[in-house]
Amino acid sequence: RCKNLSVSFWNSYWMLPSDVCGMNCFWEAAFRYDYMKTHPSEKMHLAVVACGERLEETVTMLRSAIIFSIKPLHFHIFAEDQLHESFKDILEEFPYEGRVNYTLYPITFPSESAAEWKKLFKPCASQRLFLPLILKNVDSLLYVDTDILFLRPVDDIWSFLGKFNSTQIAAMAPEHEEPRIGWYNRFARHPYYGVTGINSGVMLMNMTRIRRKYFKNDMTPVRLQWGEILMPLLKKYKLNITWGDQDLLNIMFFHNPESLYVFACQWNYRPDHCIYGSNCKAAEEEGIFILHGNRGVYHDDKQPTFRAVYEAIKNYSFGDDLVHSLLQPLEQELQKTTHTYCGRVYKVFIKQLTKSIRDLYARRSKGR
Repeated sequence: RCKNLSVSFWNSYWMLPSDVCGMNCFWEAAFRYDYMKTHPSEKMHLAVVACGERLEETVTMLRSAIIFSIKPLHFHIFAEDQLHESFKDILEEFPYEGRVNYTLYPITFPSESAAEWKKLFKPCASQRLFLPLILKNVDSLLYVDTDILFLRPVDDIWSFLGKFNSTQIAAMAPEHEEPRIGWYNRFARHPYYGVTGINSGVMLMNMTRIRRKYFKNDMTPVRLQWGEILMPLLKKYKLNITWGDQDLLNIMFFHNPESLYVFACQWNYRPDHCIYGSNCKAAEEEGIFILHGNRGVYHDDKQPTFRAVYEAIKNYSFGDDLVHSLLQPLEQELQKTTHTYCGRVYKVFIKQLTKSIRDLYARRSKGR
């Protein structure tokens, strides 16, 4: 079992005013507005796992979450010990008015199998599997990879918790929209969810339900709880899995499909949605809500559209005018990327961002 983790650091900040804006442009708008209206003071919990050279990337993700979100945020940051002081120093410099708490945790795996979990896919990647067991007092949680950027309030994806039916415990997006380029349906040597599998880079969890659920599985006729099923799954499939903990989640939800809520691709928009041609129709219509720069695209020149968004948010100074300091310079950079497939649809990268900025200023004017 996981040992109780000590809190390394604690701090708090002030965030944006908590009044809620309507989002009538989208089909989910009425529900999310009602949910936020009836849960005005609910704190949102966001978790991330950072190791190696991911400090800057993680901080940029946290910045994007802070800029637009409405309700209070609590960041749960799991990081290697040598990164803790750097996180603390950077977060304390955020001159932002609002309510944001954070807690730093060490990377910790069950002692009897720590070595196996550490070498699965990437050194820290499988830490996310143990969040329901570590954060025992957290009811619900949004886990994101370090290479995530929020282009609209965290509140909007958080409100999907209220749409879960009685059997659903988590929400993720499909790994692919187009089966012809799908990885799981072409190459997987293990069970996976749905037609093309699911991507765990953005994972919304009702952790109370996760801890209580007994999961069907292909190892025993007896249903197992979350803390009981992880190691047997790893032992059975470790020679057949490529993407580590994401593959294990695919196996679990293959056997328990009624437990998963699936949200659309614009909530987890990745290079695969545009590098072979645009295939996320929801993003074409409404814009990208959450950008996921996997494949390292924020840090090389292979996908300059993704890198431009990352650089714009990383370099934005809190308090500066968002239109002149972020949106307009970003659009100019995106227009230089039209020689790429993703660049040809660059407007999907700023469509929602434009609306988020407009809504933010509307909230501020109402709060005066």
